[in-house]
Amino acid sequence: MTLGAFSAGLLATLGFFIAIPTRLNAQAAPTATGPGSTITVGGGFSWANSPYGERDLAGGWVFSDFYPQWRAGLEGEARYLRLHQAEDVTEANYLIGPRVFVHSGREQIYAKFLVGDGHINMPFHYGRGDFLSLAPGGGVDLSLSDYISVRAFDFEYQLWQNFPYGPMRPYSVSAGLSIRVTRIVSLPKTNRVRGH
Repeated sequence: MTLGAFSAGLLATLGFFIAIPTRLNAQAAPTATGPGSTITVGGGFSWANSPYGERDLAGGWVFSDFYPQWRAGLEGEARYLRLHQAEDVTEANYLIGPRVFVHSGREQIYAKFLVGDGHINMPFHYGRGDFLSLAPGGGVDLSLSDYISVRAFDFEYQLWQNFPYGPMRPYSVSAGLSIRVTRIVSLPKTNRVRGH
């Protein structure tokens, strides 16, 4: 192979790689995208079985979900269990962790694994404690509109670490309402994406 032939081949190869981005940019824009990032906030009512004294506690529950993309995101929640208590024993949770959709449609089935603080007030205000809580769970959201959903069922099984009075594994069932606070981006109308 002569130096001239090698130079011509090298120039042809470089020209090919320089032309690829131009050809790729000349392709049509995508006709649809995913729903983008979403932030929802909500609240509701929670019932929990507490192993400490075998009590059933109830109370308020607030949560927020952040999805940077449509299938996987983060959930943060706070639960205050002060109803149906005895001897002034109350509990609270402050948890955060990953949340993923298992099925998405009008019914959105999700799984989650939250980590955070399990707080307890002991009988007659004798003492209180905070313990690392691991909380696997899941549930179902029902979409009423683009912005409002009913959290029809949310279940958590918490594992409190190093609780001094035996295993502390409360579980809870909750329900509530959530509101999307981020706007919905409308897709452009094309031959393949049409408005309803």
